Amino acid sequence: MNTHTNDTAELRKRLRGIRREIAPEELHLASQAVNARIMDLRCFHRARHIAGYVGSKGEIDPMPLLHLAYLMGKHCYLPVLHPVVPGRLWFVPWTPGTPMRLNRFAIPEPVFDVRQRRKPQWIDLILMPMLGFDIDCHRLGMGGGFYDRTFAFMRHRRRTSRPYLVGIAHDVQRCERIPHAPWDIDPSMIVTPSRTYRCKSGERSRPLI
Repeated sequence: MNTHTNDTAELRKRLRGIRREIAPEELHLASQAVNARIMDLRCFHRARHIAGYVGSKGEIDPMPLLHLAYLMGKHCYLPVLHPVVPGRLWFVPWTPGTPMRLNRFAIPEPVFDVRQRRKPQWIDLILMPMLGFDIDCHRLGMGGGFYDRTFAFMRHRRRTSRPYLVGIAHDVQRCERIPHAPWDIDPSMIVTPSRTYRCKSGERSRPLI
């Protein structure tokens, strides 16, 4: 029996339950707090190309921040499911007027032309959803591996400045320990409503008040 797999499945089940119990009012306030924290970050102000996601199922929603980024003259992107290669994402341009459609997970994504996609290597800042995280900045996703596969190229680079990955989560999504595999891609920073954790490879993260 694969204990690691069973432990991770149980952890995902528990965290989904916790997130489902977050009231709409609490979710709204949490999203506001996280977006305000990100807006104050230097990486946000320096970024010219920013990717986010449409929050669903209790996730912190960064879309108001993307609206603001667009008004600031930044280029904004949203992930779409790769139309050919399973388990991977493309990033395509988004504006407030972009037509949207539901993908197979019932998550809104832009209607796009394949010629519009932008390689993640050329996006400055990418906001990532998370199901859970720990003090070492290990990220637990929903289990599909979309972000891990899409950013696998980052494992083979000793140094890379793009993209800068920022994980977003509720405070209650922090765990004592997240199971970590060699192929997992962790964010460079994690932002919650009350804390900002700067992550350094090989070191424990430090909360930035």
